[in-house]
Amino acid sequence: MTIDHETCYRALAARDVRFDGLFFVGVTSTGIYCRPVCTARTPKRDRCRFYHVAAQAEREGFRPCLRCRPELAPGHAPVDAVATLARRTAARIESGALNEEAGLDDLAGELGVSARQLRRAVRQEFGVSPIELAQTNRLLLAKQLLAESALPIIDVALASGFASVRRFNALFRKHYGFPPSRLRRSVSVRESGDTLRLMLSYRPPLAWDAMLRFLAGRATAGVEIVTDSSYARTVAVGSTRGWLRVEPAAGRNALVVEMSTVLTAELPQVLSRLRHLFDLRARPDVIDLQLSHDARLAPAIRRNPGMRVPGAFCGFELAVRAILGQQVSVSAATTLAGRLAAHFGEPVETPIAQLNRLAPGPDDLARAPLAALTRLGILKSRARTIQELSRAVEGGKINLEPGADAEQAIARLVEIPGIGDWTANYIAMRALHWPDAFPAGDLGLMHGSGVKSPAALRKRADTWRPWRAYAAMHLWTSK
Repeated sequence: MTIDHETCYRALAARDVRFDGLFFVGVTSTGIYCRPVCTARTPKRDRCRFYHVAAQAEREGFRPCLRCRPELAPGHAPVDAVATLARRTAARIESGALNEEAGLDDLAGELGVSARQLRRAVRQEFGVSPIELAQTNRLLLAKQLLAESALPIIDVALASGFASVRRFNALFRKHYGFPPSRLRRSVSVRESGDTLRLMLSYRPPLAWDAMLRFLAGRATAGVEIVTDSSYARTVAVGSTRGWLRVEPAAGRNALVVEMSTVLTAELPQVLSRLRHLFDLRARPDVIDLQLSHDARLAPAIRRNPGMRVPGAFCGFELAVRAILGQQVSVSAATTLAGRLAAHFGEPVETPIAQLNRLAPGPDDLARAPLAALTRLGILKSRARTIQELSRAVEGGKINLEPGADAEQAIARLVEIPGIGDWTANYIAMRALHWPDAFPAGDLGLMHGSGVKSPAALRKRADTWRPWRAYAAMHLWTSK
């Protein structure tokens, strides 16, 4: 990939927030690399080196800035983020797929390619190897934990994906020129007891209120709670159980995440899922500019600039909810989802009284008696579809995790009796975060766009590509 250094320098001089996370600048006179929004004095042009990802800057010997903190930069979201092997790999690495106890061969096998193909794709896209990318992710997460939490250094190392404190200390000192303990002494951290607080940045604007309204109508009782300003839920990752709550950070383009400390054992995956849920990698400037050329969408974009596509904390959970929502109202589907969680979800204790259940997993529903599902008010045909989906996910036939191949998932989803094009595209849109997914048979979308048939809607939606999922969100929320 090429990078336009003149454009980058202009963005740096202007502190343009739209470029935050799109590139990093290494300053040769200081040996430090920064985000383009850093408040430090703008360096001269000949002292700047520009990089697509933090790992490139670190490979060249630059250390992360302690002022702008590159680990807080929002992520990339190019048009082909889901479709390319390199971006799928990056998504899996971000969620901890290459921590020091995992191997490149395992990740390559999961993605259906050879390790050599994987290395070549990542290096061509990012200019670094998968191992270097994973190492930088681990170091930057550790740096964030040192700066924002009171976790002991041994817990910081393990939560960041390092297999040992010795390895963590050695790499931290090698890359940043000082031991982790020095950074911990240089910041003031409020003790948090049984909770951990971290921040997740995004590229503004963010239509947070519209996001919450959408999630509130679909929140599963016992599993999720949405208030006027926050989202909270129970969490199950592997054998780890916990809870979390998310709300905007005052005066910053960031969300504050409060979670039970037990979730530090799965922190890379938890944070990756939250970025996915709230679509924090989106480019609202690019998306809104293109969609606003459509006269039907322009008023909605003016009302809700920075509209995101609400993702899913758990792809399987979202897929079940989509099946329950077939040909019924949103409120009716939400009621059924609550009953399903109350009957099949594992009980869990949290400090929030209304959060007391985990969402049922594929193993809970794959072998559930059909009669037990229908007694909850679920139609027999949909109960069978849920069972078939559960078996397919449990058996590895369908992957609904971030980084999965969306087009492949759609093809396999529609093979399940009871899942058609609408349901498969809705799942791809939210669970797999495919920006061009589009449930063209949706009556609300047809009404909102002023057409009378799915064929006409598809034709109209061609001008919205590759952001049709965002157009759908504007049409749904503008009703």
